[in-house]
Amino acid sequence: MGNGDIGVFGLGTMGSALALNLAEQGFRVAVSNREVEWIGDFVKEAGTLSERIVPCETLPELVAALASPRVVLFMIPSGAPMDAMIEQVAPLLEAGDTIIDAGNADFNDTRRRSAALQARGLHFVGMGVSGGERGARHGPSMMVGGTGHSWQQLRPMAEAIAARYEGSPCVAHVGPDGAGHFVKTVHNGIEYADMQMIAEVYGLLRDGAGQGAAEIGAMFGRWNAGALRSYLIEASAAVLSAVDPASGKAMVDVIEDQAGQKGTGRWTVIEALKLGESASAIEAAVGARGWSSMKETREMAEAVLSGGASEAIVPDETELAEAFEAARILAHAQGFSVMQAASEQFGWGLDLARIAEIWREGCIIRSALLDDLAEALRGSLPHGALVLAPDMASRLGRTVPALRRVVGAAVAAGLPVPAMSASLAWYDSLRQARGTANLIQGQRDFFGMHGFARVGEEGKHHGPWWD
Repeated sequence: MGNGDIGVFGLGTMGSALALNLAEQGFRVAVSNREVEWIGDFVKEAGTLSERIVPCETLPELVAALASPRVVLFMIPSGAPMDAMIEQVAPLLEAGDTIIDAGNADFNDTRRRSAALQARGLHFVGMGVSGGERGARHGPSMMVGGTGHSWQQLRPMAEAIAARYEGSPCVAHVGPDGAGHFVKTVHNGIEYADMQMIAEVYGLLRDGAGQGAAEIGAMFGRWNAGALRSYLIEASAAVLSAVDPASGKAMVDVIEDQAGQKGTGRWTVIEALKLGESASAIEAAVGARGWSSMKETREMAEAVLSGGASEAIVPDETELAEAFEAARILAHAQGFSVMQAASEQFGWGLDLARIAEIWREGCIIRSALLDDLAEALRGSLPHGALVLAPDMASRLGRTVPALRRVVGAAVAAGLPVPAMSASLAWYDSLRQARGTANLIQGQRDFFGMHGFARVGEEGKHHGPWWD
């Protein structure tokens, strides 16, 4: 038996960065990889940190290099590859050892794996890691799901390598089995919405006001110095300000307008629907990425389908900022509502305020807003609704009028703002004490005899069309 603190299998971009981060914090790290030739290159690139790295060509060597109880972290593709790896490593481990899946995984798979390994005396952790390569190397935000035993094993290392916000590590044990991967999935869903809304503001200014990339980037730079400060606003300002060395054009203008996605946004929407929750802003963002891939169809449709009004949008920076602020609050609120519903469904006991806190540094959606959301979540939430927290309700009251005007102007001009308009529609639906679902219930009873509840009466009733 060795004296390694943790084993890391998978020396791709993220796995390598995490292994180096762990070594830099003083932990002894055993490493391995399916492509054995990568291992030597990794050790060479580690430089002086290689003194705390133990290269292992096989999985049995990796396990043997670890002190008991063992912790083995996998950073490999989700799905079948992870199942195959579990089948290989589990027989090499003993009761009390922990397996960590640190990739983006479907939380349903994590729950299944956790239950199966528990029956064998092993612990399984689904750990969401956010922050990209830079975060993994210098301080990510991490969402840990698993048993209390596994958290005690992992906690000293996780807190040492995590990003820090005012001295507090941006990592937490959020709950059992699939809780960590679920929270990371919703984090990514909010990320989709945030990115889409920023792109919508960019589109309004580019196509509606005729502004160039540098001018729009400068505006985002100003936003990043105030209440809208966030990593994604900072990144957007940098992207829009960059110049392509080959052509001399704005870098963003030579990038194809077709966005990729790896599935976590879709997972958020799918699970929200299963839970009966609305994630309409996230769904709109996922849909927009799908539409972006239909490049040839869009090029043909531009010449065939009629557009909106011809008048240009005259942008007001303050109004745009307020509209964006309102839409972001609403998209985040949807995400937290989905997490609360899952927490109740699966008995996780998620601390939503703590989740907001660990997202304040290290992760892709880190922003000044999360500090305010954490404070609101620690306070009184009427009916558990984040938008009804006094501070959030006040901010929405101040900013939603601007969102309404911006969305209205965009619709009139024929410019797409799917995520911002979905946020506004959700807000307007919430604030109607009497909606229109009574007609839907009447329709359902008319064609399917489903019955309905009468106002002020108990029981199931039918309409006169069945007399």
